[in-house]
Amino acid sequence: MKTHSIILLGALLLVSNATNAQHLEKTDTLQEVVVTGTRNAVDVRHLPMTVTVVDRDKLTKDFQPSVLPTVMQEVPGLFVTSRAMMGYGVSGGAAGGINMRGITGGSGQLLVLIDGHPQYQGIYGHPIADSYQTLMADRVEVLRGPASVLYGSNAMGGVLNIVTRSMHQDGVRTTLNVGAGSYGTVQTELSNQLRSGKFSSTVAAQYNRTDNHRPRMGFEQYGGYLKLGYDLNDNWNAYVDANITRFNTSYPGTTDKPLFEADQWITRGMVSAALENHYNNTSGALSVYSNFGRHKIDDGTADPAKPTARFFRSKDALTGISIYQSAQLFSGNRLTVGLDYMHIYGNAYYTSKQTGEVLETPNKQSGKSYRNEIAGYVDFRQDFTTWLTVDAGMRIDHHSISGTEWVPQAGVVVRPIATGEIKAMVSKGFRNPTMREMYLYPPSNTDLKPERMWNYELSWNHRMSDGFKYGMNVFYLKGDNMIQTQQVDGKPRNVNTGEIENWGIEAEASYPLGSYLSVRANSAYLHMKNKIVAAPESMGYLGVDFHNGKWRASLGLQRIENLYTAVGDAEQKEDFWLLNASVSYALTNNISLWARGENLLAQKYEINLGYPMPRATFMAGVQASF
Repeated sequence: MKTHSIILLGALLLVSNATNAQHLEKTDTLQEVVVTGTRNAVDVRHLPMTVTVVDRDKLTKDFQPSVLPTVMQEVPGLFVTSRAMMGYGVSGGAAGGINMRGITGGSGQLLVLIDGHPQYQGIYGHPIADSYQTLMADRVEVLRGPASVLYGSNAMGGVLNIVTRSMHQDGVRTTLNVGAGSYGTVQTELSNQLRSGKFSSTVAAQYNRTDNHRPRMGFEQYGGYLKLGYDLNDNWNAYVDANITRFNTSYPGTTDKPLFEADQWITRGMVSAALENHYNNTSGALSVYSNFGRHKIDDGTADPAKPTARFFRSKDALTGISIYQSAQLFSGNRLTVGLDYMHIYGNAYYTSKQTGEVLETPNKQSGKSYRNEIAGYVDFRQDFTTWLTVDAGMRIDHHSISGTEWVPQAGVVVRPIATGEIKAMVSKGFRNPTMREMYLYPPSNTDLKPERMWNYELSWNHRMSDGFKYGMNVFYLKGDNMIQTQQVDGKPRNVNTGEIENWGIEAEASYPLGSYLSVRANSAYLHMKNKIVAAPESMGYLGVDFHNGKWRASLGLQRIENLYTAVGDAEQKEDFWLLNASVSYALTNNISLWARGENLLAQKYEINLGYPMPRATFMAGVQASF
């Protein structure tokens, strides 16, 4: 038996034992309410798609400054590339690619959202992992499979939605977290939350830095988050929020091809304002948002005596308006109608290091470009009986360059028992070509068309009265028109020629072992017709959490098998185990000490080819709340 199956088998044995011990469930448990699969808050049992929620307690228990390491452990089939102890970076040698079911965020095929607002940048179209910090997150909702009906382009492989923090009860809460550890690593975070009557606020700031485990691989980051909310009355509320992160990072090149002076200075941010309404039979929101980015990159040199003469620079922005309203027209019904508009623009160019003047840029639109996208969508969900729900949706999306795209989806939920449901889903996803693919650099091609993909999924979820929960799903996806770079007339050119055909199985389970101990497990197997870099064929995770009085501890074991670091004639794969642990002790009601260890088995492995990961690393710190 392959080692990835050990964790899945353990979960299934737990299912078998619990089922034998309890043939008939008499009570139902409180269910998770999500917003990602439908825009409005809804019980996940009534949605045909697969959604995993990682709440703030899970996000903060290991004292990770980024949400991504925790999300990768908690969501079966989701994998995030890494190259160091801290910092993902951008451009050549970067990590932070989010891969789900063989569909990668590095290609812009998986969409990151903040409160439902898309985070891709205007020129390159992919998320920037160093922007997604725990300080802003109340929870993370991950929808596996296409979500293009609600969120449009780039959501063809799924979405990762960061739902931001809010204060819901009157009072003031301030938290300071400071830690230090291996390779000169420091992480700090200070946050304050306030609620006074109708007014609420969240303010948070952070500073992180590390030398990392290789020379010329330093990383430094600082940023902040602000959210101000006001309840106009019992039915209407408004909020404004902003987040910004600035990071400076270096990458040393691969071990066989070292680089010098490969430095990056990146600023990313977002501001938004929203007006929300909540009534008994209807709810909705109007929001305006703007993403911005400033990037300065030195591509580095193999010979330190011959430094590069220029910086690559880019300015990205995306401004959008989103409006939707959801209403219950009659018993068991929910109709959601929405409209999205985005103005996507950017400017890429080179500047001289000596003079600062703008140099000629290999760009078909003089380094400047913009796109407009407008879309309308409708989603209809109906409970026909206590055991049957049908959902159907349609989006019409018009892009000023790529044209018009029709995006349907349909699903059904059958609840044969009160505590379990069978879900079936068919959905289409798409991705419009980016400015880089159409205009920037010699392979660019202005005739590119959108990528398209269909996903078929069947799942089963079950909850026991003793707190045991498990779920399994199978999927099949097929895509065409994938954009690849090929030789055309002896020159590299981006063309719509690639295909994706993947199928897989995912499983997850959790069980409370008494008052102090709980276990959770997940596993995923992925079969790819065409192999993809950074897409493991199998993953498994087993986690144990302990909480008793002043002590909290967490232990997690993850297995990665057949992780492709190179494909084609030079195919390379990696297999490894990762053992991570964290522990905290409450000295007083307000002060806790904590420690975290990663890769405790000191595994030797690579995720990005030529970038060996650090062996065992440690962090320790103190958290004060008052």
